[in-house]
Amino acid sequence: MPGFDPATLAFYAEEAADYAANGPGGLGDQLDAFLDRLPPGARILELGCGSGRDAAAMEARGFQVEPTDGVPEMAAQAAARLGRPVRVMRFDELDAVEAYDAVVAAYSLLHVPRGALDGVLRRVWLALRPGGWHFATYKTGAADGRDRLGRYYNYPDEAALRANYMAAGDWSVIGTETSEGHGYEGALAHFVAITLRKTA
Repeated sequence: MPGFDPATLAFYAEEAADYAANGPGGLGDQLDAFLDRLPPGARILELGCGSGRDAAAMEARGFQVEPTDGVPEMAAQAAARLGRPVRVMRFDELDAVEAYDAVVAAYSLLHVPRGALDGVLRRVWLALRPGGWHFATYKTGAADGRDRLGRYYNYPDEAALRANYMAAGDWSVIGTETSEGHGYEGALAHFVAITLRKTA
């Protein structure tokens, strides 16, 4: 099974400019709390950087950030915000090994087809240095499916998400936080944020 949904990539390609202007405003306090765990100047890979808001916030705090997005049109939006090129890379194309101190995936890995999620998370685990940190946010639910805009979501519940990560590698810390909010679609959604540390 491919680690991406073509219809979802097509949606973001078509809506890139509007999404960058009117989409989610970034992780805010959640991101700051995660970044407080990292050493100064840590090297961070961002998966699904979207408009580049979170990448800009991380760079403002002095971190070395490599933003990536699987959609060329979205990567162009982030590049315009950041003033430098942004790498186009789907999650299933990640092949780095022990290269990063942290991997951040804000509202992006939630688009990975359920059957491919363990494999993509294994790639995240491999990309982290021993003792490295990972932060990601997901929409939760009972079964995977599409929203009214046609985007695919894996909609894991908290227990299933933990199991996905445990299948991907050895973690010394796993913590989750749940919340509610409104995304680009406008409907109320339930979210789970997960923070993990790769075993040193």
